[in-house]
Amino acid sequence: MYDYLIIGSGLFGSVFAHEMKKAGKSCLVLEKRDHIGGNVYCEEKDGIRIHKYGAHIFHTSNKKVWDYVNQFVEFNNYVNSPVANYKGELYNLPFNMNTFSKMWGVATPTEAAAKIAEQRTAIQGEPKNLEEQAISLIGTDIYTKLIKGYTEKQWGRSCTELPAFIIKRLPIRYTFDNNYFNDRYQGIPIGGYNVLIHALLDGIEVRTGVDYNEHRDEYRKLAKTIIYTGPIDAYFDYKLGQLEYRGLRFETERLEEENHQGVAVMNYTDRETPYTRSIEHKHFEFGTQPVTYVTKEYPADWHPGEEAYYPVNDSRNSELYNQYAALAAKEENVIFGGRLAEYKYYDMDDVIASALQAVATQKE
Repeated sequence: MYDYLIIGSGLFGSVFAHEMKKAGKSCLVLEKRDHIGGNVYCEEKDGIRIHKYGAHIFHTSNKKVWDYVNQFVEFNNYVNSPVANYKGELYNLPFNMNTFSKMWGVATPTEAAAKIAEQRTAIQGEPKNLEEQAISLIGTDIYTKLIKGYTEKQWGRSCTELPAFIIKRLPIRYTFDNNYFNDRYQGIPIGGYNVLIHALLDGIEVRTGVDYNEHRDEYRKLAKTIIYTGPIDAYFDYKLGQLEYRGLRFETERLEEENHQGVAVMNYTDRETPYTRSIEHKHFEFGTQPVTYVTKEYPADWHPGEEAYYPVNDSRNSELYNQYAALAAKEENVIFGGRLAEYKYYDMDDVIASALQAVATQKE
């Protein structure tokens, strides 16, 4: 018998396991994939750590979380400053004075604000869809070049068919600041995220290649309490229906050059380019290797059995999740946590904070 059976070795499961081991509890971690770490897992090739499941940049304003992760690994001073590529035109993100200067030739915040205010008037009344919502916030030019194509690729449908609430606000900076995040702390773990995960799971029994939902009868009896971080609908055998997600497909290429695009993350915002962004991994860690690896990230329709990335939080899926959440609340000695179990998009720091809160609840 174990005190805790933890389903999933991503950040939520790994943090929970670490803290419970520290409290003297026995834990067994089951991981469906053939490696630990969930979506923060990195592969190393030619001395370059490749973010296998898309770019992961750690950022937070939560000092408790920042201090927590720095117990296990030191972070470098990487600052996320992505570039948008619209048919060969390059623009800084987030929308700031560098963006506005390139777009319109303006030189002052007052000129930029006047241009945006003028273009926002194209939408009168309450926005009826994502397109109208975006234009009402940022104007027609930036919407057309930097939002429309990227968003339509991401969601697989026209912006006029997407609900307005998807874009509640857009960050606009009237300064020449290309730092994508406003958070106080930011960086990439030195040595990659595997260093963090291995430190968290040090001394804890982990079994990879195990799908808990397929071997439930075998494993459920092994522990007093289960920490479940997998898809909540899978836990209940989809008996109320399946939740929807957007998927991703990755193509990684080794290039015989030192520097391919000059930035870690480049977004392709036109509709015609089939991928949403390209990631040159060496730039996350200021690499000087003579070769480079670039990953193209393609949005994809999601099918059951595939890795789920982005929950589709429309009214139908939100209602279905609420029904599953009601069932989950009735499960004895089972804690549901993380992005799949809670059907929500989580930043990494929020996952860690949530896991620490679950730990605190268990210790009460």
